[in-house]
Amino acid sequence: MLLTRWTVLGTTLFLFFSAASAASAQEARLPDPLFQDTQVLDVRVTAPLTTLLDERPLDQELPAKLQYADSSGQTVEFDIKIRTRGKFRRKKDICSFPPMRLNFKASETKGTLFHKQNKVKLVTHCENNTRYEQVILREYTAYRILNVMTDASFRVRLLRITYVDSEGNKRDDVSHGFIIEHRDRLAKRLEKDYLELPGTKVSALDPAYMNLVSMYQYLIGNTDFSPVKAAIDQNCCHNHVLFGNDGEPILSIPYDFDQAGIVNAPHAGPNPRFKLRNVKERLYRGRCTNNDRLPETIALYNAKQEQVMAVLREVEDASQRSMKLMTNYVKGFYSTINSQRRINGEFVKKCI
Repeated sequence: MLLTRWTVLGTTLFLFFSAASAASAQEARLPDPLFQDTQVLDVRVTAPLTTLLDERPLDQELPAKLQYADSSGQTVEFDIKIRTRGKFRRKKDICSFPPMRLNFKASETKGTLFHKQNKVKLVTHCENNTRYEQVILREYTAYRILNVMTDASFRVRLLRITYVDSEGNKRDDVSHGFIIEHRDRLAKRLEKDYLELPGTKVSALDPAYMNLVSMYQYLIGNTDFSPVKAAIDQNCCHNHVLFGNDGEPILSIPYDFDQAGIVNAPHAGPNPRFKLRNVKERLYRGRCTNNDRLPETIALYNAKQEQVMAVLREVEDASQRSMKLMTNYVKGFYSTINSQRRINGEFVKKCI
């Protein structure tokens, strides 16, 4: 009888700790709190904007503050560091307001909505006008579409930001922006390592994922990327980041979609080597070696169609024009993948 009781107790403890371990693993695979909600978040950023916009520092972080209201309505304030970032959009002749990087203190964010956020990318509005306000919302939507298609994608959180110049030279301004999940947090969520490589080969990439992403780039009308080659003086890859574990195929995960047709940014232009008329003209850059996977990839996109269309309807503050542009653009994609003639013409014959 005693042995039976110990057996029952041991089994109970085993099940308890197994369940706790499984729950912990499940929690680790969830996005961080900031990215578990798609509602626009109002924040206030007080920073030396005059210096940031005039000097555009890359190596020097400047002191700033970020505030938001928590679920109880209480103001939460962080002392952060801020600097400009990027390459193309950091140029003064491209954007009067460059992308930023926000550096949080872990000791301040614990237990808040920004828990586990450290050095995060903030995608900004580029220019202070309504046209670019819609551009930022459309680029945010492009990320959200990929989130629908796969968990192996960078999460984003839309912000409505009140910018305050701590140097007192600029008036307060309200614009949209969004924060992108840090690559280390994505790696942890996927239970994979971030791979800092100079380049890779198509044969090293996960073929099913690569086909899904190639189709996604076609959906949004993007050609400004390479899943295997780096830009000059950069790690691999151009607007893609590599993740993987030893002995497993690599995931080449895309980001940065401001050149995409669905975004249709005024500063965007097609790569001259592709001889496209404009950024809205699509060109498939998928690999011919994966063509046997096209039917299953197309089936997945068809299965997710309603969720994709729902994302377009959910974007707060998107104008009717933006909604129409994105909806018609996505409908054009679905018309293509449901025509065998167009599948042959757009994918089978134009793969690389």
